[in-house]
Amino acid sequence: MNRDAQAKPSSSIAYLGPVGTFTEQALFSQPDLAAGQHHQMNNMAEVLRSTARGDVDFGFVAIENAIEGTVNIALDTLAFDLDLSIQREVVLPIQMNLMGVAGTSVSDLELVLSHHVATAQCRVWLDANLPGVPSEVASSTAEAARLVAEAGDRTTAAIAPARSAEVYGLEILAAHIEDHPENQTRFLLVSAEGIPAPTGHDKTSIVIHQREDRPGSLVGILQEFASRHVNLSTLVSRPAKTRLGEYAFIIDMEGHIADEVVGDALRDIQMKHGDVKVLGSYPALGESDGARSEAAQAWTDADNWLQSVRGEIS
Repeated sequence: MNRDAQAKPSSSIAYLGPVGTFTEQALFSQPDLAAGQHHQMNNMAEVLRSTARGDVDFGFVAIENAIEGTVNIALDTLAFDLDLSIQREVVLPIQMNLMGVAGTSVSDLELVLSHHVATAQCRVWLDANLPGVPSEVASSTAEAARLVAEAGDRTTAAIAPARSAEVYGLEILAAHIEDHPENQTRFLLVSAEGIPAPTGHDKTSIVIHQREDRPGSLVGILQEFASRHVNLSTLVSRPAKTRLGEYAFIIDMEGHIADEVVGDALRDIQMKHGDVKVLGSYPALGESDGARSEAAQAWTDADNWLQSVRGEIS
């Protein structure tokens, strides 16, 4: 069944709560997802498990951050525990904001609440503008905003996404206070089945379990892509969950599994190197540089040449 990757107003979507998080902000950046029926979960694994069980139509999880790297709990659950299909990727700029109740000024502050990762990513601004003001840890950035709103105390502020200010009625006292303005988080929309049709600008994600660990095995796998001009955007090794020292490779590549070049590479890897699990083929973000279509055309031309030679067989 080829499932439509566009969510309908009746579609149910699980995501990591509570309201006001970066995950929810990314979800609401997609009009069709914003219009769906939303179900908050306590952790990412449960978001994915509920999708695999069919409790919801889609799951929405963070998978990679430009500063912190891969989100291992989501990546491992997709790679090793469940059979789900990626339908879409969403990239959200991570912008931190200092917020407080109405009438608060930065000079009033005696305490800052946030998740420890968010606080760490704003240390330069905090040291320059709130020297000596202590920070306390909240379970999430959204929870920090909720606590500030409930307390109504003008001496306490939260570091959280802009969505939290909207949800909890707070004023943004200072915007974009993050140390790394280029920071982004990549999210995935997944469903229990179905691969979106190729668009001509796609990405395919796979997991490769080697059948045997031998010198040059990774080089052999990578050569299958290099020889076909298939560009890899991500290569991550993760413990294979079998025994110490065994790893699986998780790869994102340009192209769709329907593309002859991509399919040919995966067929040879499955035949010669290891077991391939396809996590999804889905529309890629950004602009295409045309290299993928050129490689596909070269493969088609070569295949046509071979067929013409074979056509002379008597």
